[in-house]
Amino acid sequence: MTWKKAQRCMSVMLMCRHLYLVPSIMSNLLNPDAIFSNNEMSLSDIEIYGFDYDYTLVFYSKHLHTLIYNAARDLLINEHRYPAEIRKYDYDPNFAIRGLHYDVHRALLMKIDAFHYIQLGTVYRGFSVVPDEEVIAMYDGSHVPLEQMSDFYGKSSQGNTMKQFMDIFSLPEMTLLSCVNDYFMKNNIEYEPVHLYKDVKDSIRDVHIKGIMYRAIEYVCYAEQTRAVLAKLANHGKKMFLITNSPSSFVDKGMRFIVGKDWRDLFDVVIVQADKPNFFNDKRRPFRKVNEKGVLLWDKIHKLQKGQIYKQGNLYEFLKLTAWRGSKVLYFGDHIYSDLADLTLKHGWRTGAIIPELRTEIKIMNTERYVQTMTWLQTLTGLLEHMQVHKDPDSQMILQEWKKERKEMREMTKNFFNSQFGSLFRTDQNPTYFLRRLSRFADVYMASLSCLLNYDPDYTFYPRRTPLQHELPAWSDQLCTGTFRIPFLQEMVHIDKY
Repeated sequence: MTWKKAQRCMSVMLMCRHLYLVPSIMSNLLNPDAIFSNNEMSLSDIEIYGFDYDYTLVFYSKHLHTLIYNAARDLLINEHRYPAEIRKYDYDPNFAIRGLHYDVHRALLMKIDAFHYIQLGTVYRGFSVVPDEEVIAMYDGSHVPLEQMSDFYGKSSQGNTMKQFMDIFSLPEMTLLSCVNDYFMKNNIEYEPVHLYKDVKDSIRDVHIKGIMYRAIEYVCYAEQTRAVLAKLANHGKKMFLITNSPSSFVDKGMRFIVGKDWRDLFDVVIVQADKPNFFNDKRRPFRKVNEKGVLLWDKIHKLQKGQIYKQGNLYEFLKLTAWRGSKVLYFGDHIYSDLADLTLKHGWRTGAIIPELRTEIKIMNTERYVQTMTWLQTLTGLLEHMQVHKDPDSQMILQEWKKERKEMREMTKNFFNSQFGSLFRTDQNPTYFLRRLSRFADVYMASLSCLLNYDPDYTFYPRRTPLQHELPAWSDQLCTGTFRIPFLQEMVHIDKY
């Protein structure tokens, strides 16, 4: 048998194994309502539960993002004198995903992996993808040096040229930046990208500061069994608190809508307009009490009382006034940097990340089409690793065919999640930069707080022990010894998550 025929026979054999394994993999699907653990944690050690408000206790329909986008777009036109023609650009909820980086000086939106490498094919100028060769020429490859990456909180400051968008509320901002970039580019209008970034950022900020969003919000908020979660914790004697950057009137309207007018009775402490992450680091700002009419009082605060609302303050004063121990606290939030980073790194709190996108991605990963695609993609990778040592023309021709097919399947895998940027958690082969930060700053993560209802209050979360690269046999070893096997979806998913 010629080498070419042998190669084809091996490919057919592995395809047969692939088809045989798919039914087995489909019986090992993930639960989208599960809680996933990065770090071992027992709920029996937790006495105090803390919560952010937006996208933690309450969620919003996508209509809110349209409202934010439209309001910021109008501010750009009316106050910053941008062309009125950009009103023709409507908000596209399917364009961007969270965790993307934006090169402020080059006006490029892109996806970066945990090792600072740009995922080629995900770099956009406006709504046009930038060719790979152009990206490589601009960045002298696809790696972004540390000094150019965003700072600790994902911001572009002190020489950092990249901004990372970690907030769910940032989806309209990314889309608006892309819209204006697209308009300028298509109309051959010269502009300064740094000014555009600042103007869009200021317009989005003003939508929040001027209360445009807060005045129109009560009809679009909903919650996934928030009251049931809070009631369960209260029934088990747990203390609870709320720390949010949102204003008191906004929080009160939302909590009355989803929990009831007695919502404050469930919390031992309520803090609004906390200005996180500064709240966790600034020791100077005192608390101020907010009365029933929303008026700030000038009284000195000696104790944080249940049923009252407080503004500003700082974490050090918070711990002093409550006498709570940080090691007994579990705090939930959706923003990896503003909500969780300082708490886990500087204060020893346990942290839980709320990632609404997780449920959708897991449901996609549980589909038979995704399982088939990923299983064969892994098989192709194994073939390439094993056969690359053969240098004859026939072998090289087959290798090139396999590489082409692998590239096509990677693009197909990306499109399962988002046509432009793919999964929130993975690039082609590596974890995303978003996942790297999630793994570092969150002990556990889940799609919503309702996932807590599936666990006992003394449950211990154990992270899966996933093999390190040097603990796994090489693909070529498995092929040669006849022990070739394809990881089950459960194993692949757990590797994806860490």
